[in-house]
Amino acid sequence: MKEKFFGRYIVTDPDICHGKPTFRGTRILVADVLEQVADGLAWETIIEEWRGSISYEAIAEAVRLSRRAFLENADQYALELSVA
Repeated sequence: MKEKFFGRYIVTDPDICHGKPTFRGTRILVADVLEQVADGLAWETIIEEWRGSISYEAIAEAVRLSRRAFLENADQYALELSVA
Protein backbone atom coordinates (compact mmCIF):
# COMPACT_ATOMS: atom_id res chain seq x y z
CA MET A 1 0.00 0.00 0.00
CA LYS A 2 1.22 3.46 -0.84
CA GLU A 3 0.48 6.96 0.33
CA LYS A 4 -3.12 8.07 -0.34
CA PHE A 5 -4.23 11.68 -0.66
CA PHE A 6 -7.62 12.76 0.66
CA GLY A 7 -7.28 16.31 -0.51
CA ARG A 8 -4.48 18.81 -0.56
CA TYR A 9 -3.56 18.49 3.12
CA ILE A 10 -4.62 15.06 4.40
CA VAL A 11 -2.82 11.82 3.61
CA THR A 12 -2.41 8.27 4.83
CA ASP A 13 0.83 6.39 4.59
CA PRO A 14 1.35 2.94 6.09
CA ASP A 15 4.83 4.02 7.19
CA ILE A 16 3.57 7.07 9.13
CA CYS A 17 1.43 6.78 12.27
CA HIS A 18 0.33 3.24 11.34
CA GLY A 19 -1.49 4.52 8.27
CA LYS A 20 -3.87 6.80 10.15
CA PRO A 21 -4.81 10.09 8.48
CA THR A 22 -2.26 12.82 9.10
CA PHE A 23 -1.63 16.27 7.74
CA ARG A 24 0.72 16.11 4.78
CA GLY A 25 4.38 16.42 5.72
CA THR A 26 3.69 15.95 9.45
CA ARG A 27 2.95 13.26 11.97
CA ILE A 28 -0.01 15.25 13.28
CA LEU A 29 -3.08 13.04 13.41
CA VAL A 30 -6.19 14.50 11.84
CA ALA A 31 -8.21 12.93 14.68
CA ASP A 32 -6.23 14.91 17.26
CA VAL A 33 -6.92 18.20 15.52
CA LEU A 34 -10.60 17.36 15.02
CA GLU A 35 -10.85 16.66 18.74
CA GLN A 36 -9.40 20.09 19.43
CA VAL A 37 -11.99 21.62 17.09
CA ALA A 38 -14.76 19.66 18.84
CA ASP A 39 -13.47 20.90 22.21
CA GLY A 40 -14.04 24.45 20.97
CA LEU A 41 -10.45 25.60 20.59
CA ALA A 42 -10.03 28.52 18.23
CA TRP A 43 -8.38 27.43 15.01
CA GLU A 44 -5.68 30.03 15.53
CA THR A 45 -4.91 28.42 18.90
CA ILE A 46 -4.76 24.98 17.31
CA ILE A 47 -2.33 26.26 14.69
CA GLU A 48 -0.18 27.84 17.40
CA GLU A 49 -0.20 24.65 19.50
CA TRP A 50 1.11 22.72 16.52
CA ARG A 51 3.74 25.43 15.97
CA GLY A 52 2.41 26.39 12.55
CA SER A 53 2.84 22.88 11.14
CA ILE A 54 -0.76 22.96 9.96
CA SER A 55 -2.75 25.79 8.45
CA TYR A 56 -6.25 27.17 8.64
CA GLU A 57 -6.89 25.61 5.21
CA ALA A 58 -5.72 22.21 6.43
CA ILE A 59 -8.09 22.33 9.39
CA ALA A 60 -10.93 23.42 7.10
CA GLU A 61 -10.22 20.46 4.81
CA ALA A 62 -10.35 18.07 7.77
CA VAL A 63 -13.68 19.53 8.90
CA ARG A 64 -15.13 19.31 5.37
CA LEU A 65 -14.02 15.68 4.97
CA SER A 66 -15.42 14.83 8.41
CA ARG A 67 -18.74 16.42 7.52
CA ARG A 68 -18.92 14.42 4.30
CA ALA A 69 -18.03 11.17 6.09
CA PHE A 70 -20.66 11.86 8.75
CA LEU A 71 -23.38 12.62 6.21
CA GLU A 72 -22.55 9.51 4.21
CA ASN A 73 -22.70 7.33 7.35
CA ALA A 74 -25.25 9.18 9.50
CA ASP A 75 -27.54 6.15 9.75
CA GLN A 76 -24.80 4.27 11.59
CA TYR A 77 -24.68 6.99 14.25
CA ALA A 78 -28.41 7.36 14.76
CA LEU A 79 -29.74 6.31 18.14
CA GLU A 80 -33.02 4.48 18.26
CA LEU A 81 -35.30 6.19 20.72
CA SER A 82 -38.01 4.15 22.32
CA VAL A 83 -41.37 5.79 22.58
CA ALA A 84 -42.88 5.36 26.02
